[in-house]
Amino acid sequence: MTDNAQQQPPAPDTELPTQYAPADVEGPLYERWVERGYFEADAKSDKPPFTVVIPPPNVTGSLHLGHAFEHTLIDALTRRKRMQGFETLWQPGMDHAGIATQNVVERELGKEGKSRHDLGREAFVERVWQWKGESGGQISGQMRRLGDGVAWSRERFTMDEGLSQAVQTIFKKLYDDELIYRAERIINWCPRCLTAISDIEVEYQDDDGELVSMRYGDGDDSIVVATTRAETMLGDTAVAVHPDDERYRHLVGKRISLPLTDRTIPVVADTHVDPEFGTGAVKVTPAHDPNDFEIGRRHDLPSLAVMDEHAVITVHGPFQGMDRLEARSAIVAALRAEGRIVAEKRPYVHSVGHCSRCKTTIEPRLSMQWWVKVGPLAKAAGDAVRDGRVKIHPQEMEKRYFDWVDNLHDWCISRQLWWGHRIPVWYGPNGEVVCVGPDEQPPAGEGWHQDTDVLDTWFSSGLWPFSTLGWPEQTESLAKFYPNSVLVTGYDILFFWVARMMMFGLYAMDGTPPFHTIALHGMVRDQFGKKMSKSFGNAVNPLDWMDKYGSDALRFTLARGANPGVDVPIGEDWVQGSRNFANKIWNATRFALMNGATVEGPLPEPSAMSATDRWILSRLGSVVAEVDAYYEDFQFAKLSDALFHFAWDEVFDWYVELSKTVFQAGGEPAEVSKRVLGEVLDVTLRLLHPVVPFVTETLWTTLTGGESVVVAEWPKDSGFRDTAAEREISTLQSVITEVRRFRADQGLQPGQRVPARLTLDGTALAPHEAAIRQLLRLQPEGDAFTATATLPVAGAEVALDLSGTIDVAAERKRLAKDLAAAEKEKAQATAKLGNDAFLAKAPENVVDKIRTRLTKADEDITRIQSQLDRLPSA
Repeated sequence: MTDNAQQQPPAPDTELPTQYAPADVEGPLYERWVERGYFEADAKSDKPPFTVVIPPPNVTGSLHLGHAFEHTLIDALTRRKRMQGFETLWQPGMDHAGIATQNVVERELGKEGKSRHDLGREAFVERVWQWKGESGGQISGQMRRLGDGVAWSRERFTMDEGLSQAVQTIFKKLYDDELIYRAERIINWCPRCLTAISDIEVEYQDDDGELVSMRYGDGDDSIVVATTRAETMLGDTAVAVHPDDERYRHLVGKRISLPLTDRTIPVVADTHVDPEFGTGAVKVTPAHDPNDFEIGRRHDLPSLAVMDEHAVITVHGPFQGMDRLEARSAIVAALRAEGRIVAEKRPYVHSVGHCSRCKTTIEPRLSMQWWVKVGPLAKAAGDAVRDGRVKIHPQEMEKRYFDWVDNLHDWCISRQLWWGHRIPVWYGPNGEVVCVGPDEQPPAGEGWHQDTDVLDTWFSSGLWPFSTLGWPEQTESLAKFYPNSVLVTGYDILFFWVARMMMFGLYAMDGTPPFHTIALHGMVRDQFGKKMSKSFGNAVNPLDWMDKYGSDALRFTLARGANPGVDVPIGEDWVQGSRNFANKIWNATRFALMNGATVEGPLPEPSAMSATDRWILSRLGSVVAEVDAYYEDFQFAKLSDALFHFAWDEVFDWYVELSKTVFQAGGEPAEVSKRVLGEVLDVTLRLLHPVVPFVTETLWTTLTGGESVVVAEWPKDSGFRDTAAEREISTLQSVITEVRRFRADQGLQPGQRVPARLTLDGTALAPHEAAIRQLLRLQPEGDAFTATATLPVAGAEVALDLSGTIDVAAERKRLAKDLAAAEKEKAQATAKLGNDAFLAKAPENVVDKIRTRLTKADEDITRIQSQLDRLPSA
């Protein structure tokens, strides 16, 4: 009924320890997988390809819960595809992380009392490479701890020679196609890192600032503007108002005096201005604000820079040499002295951008930089999703993607750093500009020099899906494994990394997108849904949890919370629960092996099986189909939950328990059940393996004697369904559950044996009397049996003799007391809810609590009365 072609009989001398110890198992298992080459991918293989790239972590980084979450999902996908017979490549590697890495090494130099300028560019870059070799990439070892099944022989680094060639090749191609240009534009500038930074490297937070309203001009020719950055007024070159704003129509086209300077500036009309916001007039500083820069271009305004790269004021004597924050206070004071301050609001909480690396407030700055003209590239990236060549999952994320690519601004790709891919452009003594490809010699001679900037890290990581496969060379790997099958990444970098890969992949690979599907996941948060952060005190090192509970426990917890595109809460008690699940798998398999469970030989015919055997095989087929469907829809939480409940509830808590009586009785039914139990465990362990690889590897190889579950065949739905057996076992479960509940209500201990008479004739439960008695601790009725409680359940009858187990009179007295308390609670709640005066005055939450109390009181009365009715007479 299921495929056992790859299975072998279990080795006769294999035994499992009494307890599962992850620390003893995980490391050696992983190294064995790597040594055997299970995770490598062969470009010459005739198997269908399945390719996923790792979102390259920064070389400066270490494994955090976000990495562990993402890697768990990718590893589960690739392990399953490998078992399904695909030539599976999970491409590993790291990003050189320009700013982050340069900052790390500069801090190390600072401890020696040096700066990078003391070393010079070449020596500093050599120092970074040295650091990378000694300290960088610790995340690789942590990935092994997690169980990442990546092709380590293919590991790449964005500064590798091959990837550097790819960067230079695409830069040259874009330059020749006039899609790269150099121009002055407003960029995000970090005065501490002294470089332009990308949007993703800007973190916004609410800061306490000040909003100052200032009057420009005098008399009828005056206008009030407001700003949180008063220091930039020294660079104002206009005031803008909306063309339809009647309040300022008489001023449009006039020039008004700019306070603290000897300049006048024009009043211009521009539709960008919101006449309903503030005074309806805005100061225009083209050199220090991106919106103002665009207004300046539309009205041919000059751009006057008033700060240097360190955010120090460079103009107007009294403030020259001041830091921007120092100048802000001084300028407001000077304006106040002139009577120019109309209003001041402080603190004024507003969103302010900070450098994600050093936390310095970023400064919009006019600067000469290199840019990618993204218009045609972004259109292609949008079209690939619109025409179905690339699917975004979940589909509702498509709108966010289109909102971004359809409105993408040109991309600033130059960074004022020393660590990174240096821009391959040379300047000559007479103004010549030459872009050099990877196979070309740069111009030489007096006066020639290379551009000093390097490229944005996202430029090289945008090539990742094809540069890692050998592009621009037409390699076998590129032909086999491009495009990627799926990209698994967080929705937070949909715009930055994903969009860039889409643009570059379509451009470089003749219109072929870099992946077929973009599967977006959410962010990991703490158990209360709060963002994890060191500053919040809720950040977790995943290695701590792996050390304590095992890698499988962490992986299963993360996968079980992974609903597409939704944030994932996680708490330590959940990881502990997953550890308990791993232990449950271990103990159940150990019991099965001790009782002769086997995978040897074909499954018996259904006619030779009990209803219990047919039930579990029917459920097994359904679960295989269910899990497959969830995988195809990237529903990791649902597939994990389905496997958890099937394994724990149905296999371990029911089938294994129901089989115990069969094993004890022996004979042919026991041999059949041993084979069925072996089959169920074999398939269940293979289904669980992609999410919990370590414990399943140990158990599966012990059970089957197979080489490794990593290369075992993925289970197929047998197609076997037996609805009659499922109904029969469902009835059996309801009987056992109901009697257990009654026993608990009467205060009986789980192991306490009770005399009972079972009337099962004529029902589907008749073959299960031995199992019912064993699971419910019901002993034979005996000669002195007196039915003191009778439970009619599912057409059968269970009569219990409780006379020797409980004090009926005391139990009736206790229940009567509980019943009186519940009835009193109901009466009080009913009275309050029937009081119109109370309802008119009481808050809604108070009324809701009383309604809840009434509902609970009703439930308690029903439950207690049922217990009393079942008790024998005193």
